[in-house]
Amino acid sequence: MRLWIVIFTLLLSACGSTPAPISTGPTPTGFYRVKAGDTLYRIAKNNGQSVSDLVRWNNLAKAQDIDVGQLLRVSPPAGVSTKPTTPSQTSLPKVPATKPETAPVAAIALVWPAQGPLLYPYAPPRVKGIGIGGVVGDSIVAAADGKVLYAGDGIRGYGLLLIIQHANGYLTASAHNQKLLVKEGAQVKQGQAVATMGQTGTDSVKLHFEVRYKGQTINPISVLPKK
Repeated sequence: MRLWIVIFTLLLSACGSTPAPISTGPTPTGFYRVKAGDTLYRIAKNNGQSVSDLVRWNNLAKAQDIDVGQLLRVSPPAGVSTKPTTPSQTSLPKVPATKPETAPVAAIALVWPAQGPLLYPYAPPRVKGIGIGGVVGDSIVAAADGKVLYAGDGIRGYGLLLIIQHANGYLTASAHNQKLLVKEGAQVKQGQAVATMGQTGTDSVKLHFEVRYKGQTINPISVLPKK
């Protein structure tokens, strides 16, 4: 699976500004001109803003509605304040090309996020997590206590995605959900229902589940209890 395109569908805000036309002139201060291969997620990340703010400030119906050469506002309109979102708060860390650091098993105690059968194993670098089967609407729970870092459908190939930060340098990511039951910034408890199973961003019903330790993917089976 490939990462990175945000597809937020948010209501337009009254504080948003009309999108600037596509042109080839100088780029004004506080704006960014879209280049080939850009996504709103990367533009927001590189400018220390949230995707939702860029969607509102530029009156975008969807976050993929950007074109090469288009000017996007990347700083708040006059009279609007926002707390910048740093990349570490919203992005699923990239996997280094080197061999991942071995995670200390005792550092975290996870529970299975869903109760279905194992559909496919962890097989990096192509498959960075495991697949868990089930039916649409099955409950998906938080694998451990933590804070929701990301909740949305903005990463290509992952559908509705939930990323939760846990103690001791761990993150978990649950993809292809039908519905998200928690929002970014929410504190969750182990075993709490956080989503329902679906097939968003894929062609079959399943949960794609990833575990990352200090920014590197690890085999979820190594830190999940035996079934």
